Amino acid sequence: MKRKKTRELEADSVEKMGYINRDLCVGLFTGLMLILQAAFCTGDTDLSDVAAINNLYVALGFPPLEGWQPFGGDPCLEKWQGVDCVFSDITAIRLRDMNLGGQLGNTLDFQSIIEMDFSNNHIGGAIPSTLPLTIKNFSLSANQLTGSIPYAISSLAQLSDLSLNNNRLTGRIPDAFQQLPGLVTLDLSDNNLTGQLPPSMGNLSYLRALRLQNNQLTGTLYVLQDLPLQDLNVEKNQFSGPIPPKLLGIPNFRKDGNPFNTTIIPSPPAASPSPVAGPPSSEEVPWKQANGPSESHTPTITNARKSFTAKRIIWIAVAGVLTFFALGLFAFMFRCFRRRLQNRNAKRLGVGVYKGPPENPHNVKREATVKENKRMDSIQKLQDEEDMHIKKVAAASSGRQPANYLNPSSIEVYTVASLQQYTNSFSQEHCIGEGTLGSVYRAELPDGKLLAVKNMDTAASKGQSHEEFLELVHIITRIQHANVVKFVGYCAEHGQRLLVYEYCPKGTLYDALHADNEIHKKLSWSARIRVALGAARALEYMHEGFQPPIVHRNLKSCNVLLTDELEVRVSDCGLAPLLSSGSAGQKSGRLLTAYGYSAPEFELGSYTQQSDVYSFGVVMLELLTGRKSFDRLRPRAQQLLVRWAVPQLHDIDALSKMVDPSLNGAYPLKSLSRFADIISSCIQREPEFRPAMSEVVLDLLRMI
Repeated sequence: MKRKKTRELEADSVEKMGYINRDLCVGLFTGLMLILQAAFCTGDTDLSDVAAINNLYVALGFPPLEGWQPFGGDPCLEKWQGVDCVFSDITAIRLRDMNLGGQLGNTLDFQSIIEMDFSNNHIGGAIPSTLPLTIKNFSLSANQLTGSIPYAISSLAQLSDLSLNNNRLTGRIPDAFQQLPGLVTLDLSDNNLTGQLPPSMGNLSYLRALRLQNNQLTGTLYVLQDLPLQDLNVEKNQFSGPIPPKLLGIPNFRKDGNPFNTTIIPSPPAASPSPVAGPPSSEEVPWKQANGPSESHTPTITNARKSFTAKRIIWIAVAGVLTFFALGLFAFMFRCFRRRLQNRNAKRLGVGVYKGPPENPHNVKREATVKENKRMDSIQKLQDEEDMHIKKVAAASSGRQPANYLNPSSIEVYTVASLQQYTNSFSQEHCIGEGTLGSVYRAELPDGKLLAVKNMDTAASKGQSHEEFLELVHIITRIQHANVVKFVGYCAEHGQRLLVYEYCPKGTLYDALHADNEIHKKLSWSARIRVALGAARALEYMHEGFQPPIVHRNLKSCNVLLTDELEVRVSDCGLAPLLSSGSAGQKSGRLLTAYGYSAPEFELGSYTQQSDVYSFGVVMLELLTGRKSFDRLRPRAQQLLVRWAVPQLHDIDALSKMVDPSLNGAYPLKSLSRFADIISSCIQREPEFRPAMSEVVLDLLRMI
C-alpha cells in the first residue's frame, strides 16, 4: 500500500511539474511574441514625415481633420484622417473633397509617399518648390492654386499621373519633362498657361492622356506627333500651324477653338489606284471633259503627265546648277580683276600691297585701330542679339549648365528701352529704394502689372564679364521658393545690367516697423512670428535645400519684403558674389557692420551660413522690440540693438519692458520667452554655437 501511494504521489508530482513546465513555456512564448511585436510592429512614424505633415497642417490653416496636429503626434499609429502608412512611412495622403483652404506650404518633403490627392478643395498659393521624389500619383486639380508650374517636377522620376487642372496657374509650361519616362497622364487644362509646348514633352514615351484645353497656349503641336497618345485635348487655345497627320489618328483627339491652318501636312504619295477603286473624277483629271478621253486612256495620260513633270524637274535642276556655276565663275573673275587693279595702283604709287612700309604709319595705325574697334563692336552686337534669344535653364537644379542656358518659362529678357518706358526713364518718383548694389524702381507694364527693377551700379558689376553676369542670372533663376522674391527677368544691353523682380506692394519690413504706421498696426504678435518664420524658411532653403548651398550675405530688415497679406519675400538672394569683393563688397560690409547686422567673425574676413543666422537674429530683435538695429538718436548705450538687448533676453521682467510698445501687451509671456530664446541662440558670438536654420524653423513652428 505504501509503495502504491508513493507511486501515486510521484505520478501526481510529475503531472504537476508537466503543467508547470507547460505554463512556463506558454508564458515564455507569449513574452517572446510581445517582444517581437514591440520590435517589428511599432507604429512610430518616421520623424521626417511627422515634421512634413505638421508643416502641411499649419499651411492648410489647421483644418478640422481627425487626429491632425501642428506638432508631433503619430500619424501612422493614430491613423490620422486621410493618411495611409506602410510600417513607419507615410505612403499616401488622400484629402479629396474636404473643403480645405490655406496653402500647401513651401515643401512637401515626405520621404516615401507615393500618392497625394488634394483635389476638389479651395487650396490657394503656389505649388511647393520642393516635392517628394517618390511620388507617383499627384493630384491638385480643382483648387485655387496660383503662380507657375515649378521646375521641381523635373526631379519626380517616379511620376505617372500629374493633375493640375482647374486652377489659376499662369506662365509657361516648364521644359522639365526630360527625366519623366513613366508619366502616363498629364492634365493641365482650365488654367491660364501661355507660351509654346516645351521640347522635352517629346520625351514622354509612355504618355497616353494629355489634356491642355482652356488655356492660352500658342505655337504648333509638332512636339507631340511621336507620342503614344490615346487621348489628346487641346481645345480653346491659340495653337496654329498645320496639324501633324499622326495626331489625326489619335482615338480621342479634340482640337476645336484653335486658329489652326486648315492645310493638313501632306502624307507621302499613295500607290496607283487599283481598278476596284474606280476611275478618277473629273476634279482629279481636269482635262478629261475637254478632250473627252475614255476611262481606258486615263493611265496613259497619267504616265505622260508624270514623264513630263520629271523632265521639267530635271531641266530646272540642270539650269539651276549652271546658273550657280556661272555666278561663281563671275565672282571669281571679278575678284581677280579687282586684285590685279589694286596691284597695279600699288606699283604706280610705289607701295607694296602686302609688304613694305606705308607712306604714313600713323594713319595706317589709326585705320587699323578703327577697324578693330568696329570688329569688336560687331562681335558685341552679335553677342547681345544672341543673348536676347537664349532663354533656357538647367535641366536639374544641382547640375551646372552654361551661363546662357536659361528657362523660358520663368525668365524674360527685357530691352533698356522697354524698362525706361515702364519706369518713366527711371525717374525719381518711380524710385522705391536705394540698395548696396543699385537703385530699385517701380515699373508699370502696359497691362497694369507692377514689377521692381534693380538698376545695378557700375561699381557693383565692375570687372564682371558678360558671361559672368549671365552665370549670375542663371543662379538667380534657379532660386525658386515661396518666401524668396520671384525673379522675373533681366536686361544686359548697351552696357546696362538690370534685374527684374516681382513687386511687393507693402514694401520692406524696415518700413513696416519704423516708417509706415498703418502697416505697423497690423503687425500683431502672431503676425511677427509668421514674418520671422517666412524669413527663416527662405534662409533654410538657401542653406539646406538648394544645391550647391548659398549664403545671403546681406540679410537685414530692408531686404525682407511684404506682400498685401504680409507674406515674406526675401530679396537680394543669390547676389552674394557681387558682395564678396570689390568696392560694392566693401560698401556692403561697412553698412552691414555700421547698422549692427554683421556677425563678429565678419570683421575677421569670414562669412558663412552661420553669419546669415546671426543677421537673422538681429531681424528678429527688430520684430521683438520695434527698434532699429542701429539708432543714432538714442543714448549711446542703446544705439546698437544687439549690445543693448543681449543682457536682458533671459530676464522676463526686463524682456517684457523691451517689447514693442505698440503691441500693448497682447502676447503670451511663454511665447515671448521662446521668441527671445531663439534670438539668443542666433546671435551667439561663436558661429559654431548658432543653430542651423532648419532648427530655427522648427522652433518657430512650435510657437504657432
